[in-house]
Amino acid sequence: MKRYVWAAGLLMALSSWSTSPAAAQDALREVTFGTNWLAQGEHGGYYQALADGTYEKHGLKVTIVPGGPRASNRMLMSVGKLDFYMGGNLIQAFSAVERNIPTMVVAAHFQKEPQILMSHPGQDLDRFEDLKRSNDILLSKDGAATFFQWMKAEFGFKDEQVKPYGFNPAPFIANSRAVQQGYATSDPLVIEKAAGFKPNVFLLADHGFSTYSTTVETRRDLVEKDPDLVQRFVDASTIGWYNYLYGDNRPANALIKRDNPEMTDEILAYAVAKMKEYGIVDSGDAHKLGIGAMSDARMRDFFDKMVKAGLFKPDLDYTKAYTLRFVNKGVGLELRK
Repeated sequence: MKRYVWAAGLLMALSSWSTSPAAAQDALREVTFGTNWLAQGEHGGYYQALADGTYEKHGLKVTIVPGGPRASNRMLMSVGKLDFYMGGNLIQAFSAVERNIPTMVVAAHFQKEPQILMSHPGQDLDRFEDLKRSNDILLSKDGAATFFQWMKAEFGFKDEQVKPYGFNPAPFIANSRAVQQGYATSDPLVIEKAAGFKPNVFLLADHGFSTYSTTVETRRDLVEKDPDLVQRFVDASTIGWYNYLYGDNRPANALIKRDNPEMTDEILAYAVAKMKEYGIVDSGDAHKLGIGAMSDARMRDFFDKMVKAGLFKPDLDYTKAYTLRFVNKGVGLELRK
């Protein structure tokens, strides 16, 4: 009897240990994911997958490392200090190939880049083609060096139209003939609240700027050595985006506000509404293939446009910048509402 009681107690102890939270946590694969800016609604899918346990269901313990003006998350990913990185548009990925940096895009959670230009209504600047009439196009250095080069090549804009943009809306608000760059998911709201009018909004993606955006990037060696890890992270993040857009996103927003106290419920709700309105996340190929979808044709189209704009040489092997191995599998389609 004593031997039976002892054995039964041992089995109960072992069972309790093997199913304890600490043991379950130890079984998760630790993963670090660096974003390219401070936490915001445009990062919502990743925070949703963290908040609602989707990453854990895929065997991952994910730490999101926010970016910011002094962060170097892209470099940290390149040298192995981070596992994954939230890229911007494909120009960065093509540049990595040009510089022999062994990274690649494994998913694109934005079918459209949210980059916009804004103008004042009623100033004869109400259509995209009208913007060539403005001599005050306020652009950052990065904007002038990237998408504006495409605007010059495709539509005939001129360098002399560009004025420096210091990420302060005051010059745009004060000058009714000015045009300003921004993001569809935030900047029109800033203008409306500060100036009391709704600006004209021109989404560059809807005028032919065909880059993917909010990509998931990682190192080539991780893709080759641990494709299962890459697949699980891509799938869980994709499910996170469906749940953020179409489910209860309050847990994700709570984490976003924790990491960036300047975020408000109003700003977050606006970002979600505009991502839906413009089809930033869920449009095009994503309707059939799932959020995160990519295609060789889109990659080729955007690369050719960037060659025409003078950003890259035509002999660059841009196909090294991405792989379709982890996307286009319809993951999460049943979650769309």
